[in-house]
Amino acid sequence: MTDQITAAAGAGTGSDVEAAVDAAVAEVAEGLGGLTPTLAVVFLGSGHTHSADTIAERVRHRLAPEHLVGATAGGVIADGHELEDQAALSVWAVHLPGASLTPLRYDAPVDPAESVDAEGRPQGVEWAEPPESADALLLLGDPVSFPAPAFLSWLGQARPQLPVSGGMASGAGEPGGNRLLLDDAIYDDGAVALALTGVRVRTLVSQGCRPVGSSYVVTSADRNLLQELGGATPVDRVREVYQAASPEDQQRMQAGLHLGTVIDEYKEEFGRGDFLVRGVLGAQQDTGALVVGDLIDVGQTVQFQVRDAPAADEDLRELLSRFASGGTPVAGLLFTCNGRGEQLFDEPDHDADLVRSSLGDLPLAGFFCAGEIGPVGSRSFVHGFTASVLAFDPVDA
Repeated sequence: MTDQITAAAGAGTGSDVEAAVDAAVAEVAEGLGGLTPTLAVVFLGSGHTHSADTIAERVRHRLAPEHLVGATAGGVIADGHELEDQAALSVWAVHLPGASLTPLRYDAPVDPAESVDAEGRPQGVEWAEPPESADALLLLGDPVSFPAPAFLSWLGQARPQLPVSGGMASGAGEPGGNRLLLDDAIYDDGAVALALTGVRVRTLVSQGCRPVGSSYVVTSADRNLLQELGGATPVDRVREVYQAASPEDQQRMQAGLHLGTVIDEYKEEFGRGDFLVRGVLGAQQDTGALVVGDLIDVGQTVQFQVRDAPAADEDLRELLSRFASGGTPVAGLLFTCNGRGEQLFDEPDHDADLVRSSLGDLPLAGFFCAGEIGPVGSRSFVHGFTASVLAFDPVDA
């Protein structure tokens, strides 16, 4: 028995389900060196959705984890490799001495778009709060049926300061098409989670954007309609930023403009990592207002953002450099957007390789998500086009 965290990751490819899971489990078992894992995490890539029960049972039989969680995905990650759009699965397991894990099941409301109650929770569902002692929450959800933004808003009120990391399953886009694993149960809707107690974890969220221009204070807004920035119309502010931008940033702005909302208004200066980034969805030419992919409040500080492969690479590298200065983690989970990967970076394994090269060759697994979950500041959100990392630090860190 060891009093240190020990983790391992493995992958299996090909349409032969038993061969794939056996290959992944063999790697994990070797890495654990005979230790019983506290937690096993399984991500099922293309072609393995309907074998979820077989795969989960085989992992439990071979590794005997105390808890198991997992989800279906369009692509999976194991150590430094990203296995996209192929029959593949990844298994990650960790021995967490002294830790306590609480499995949580969150049902989907009958209508995810229905009105919410005063606490921001969709009506007609009962969601259990994680234990007061929890240090973090690992959350996997179905994007079709589970209102993750409403859930995180509710949880942020019920358990402020609790970091939530995870992602939305991406194996299918139709109702009932995904699978979520939790211990010996399998679901096709809602969400599953594990509350982690007695662990030292850190989180990182790279939103893949870079601020451009100056920051502005919102002086008029109506829900997600941004009407005025510092006394001028948002469209006029966009023109100002565009005219002052480099030719490269002008091209990025034309390709897609984003808006970052400052999370911590008490900071004197704002830079990378200080904004919650949302897309600019459109403009009203008659009023000069902008439609944004989130609610905006008067008094908030915002700044326009640009995103492309170089910006996403630069953002992740800088944040990982800062992260590494806080110590070397011993294991990690990576939740990256299904819009990243080779189609964004034009090379395989970008995010997984960069995480491991920056933080050491830590056992790493994850998947390509239809929405990534992670904290920005003290609150957790659902993101798009991001890379979210949940890292486990040594016991004596």
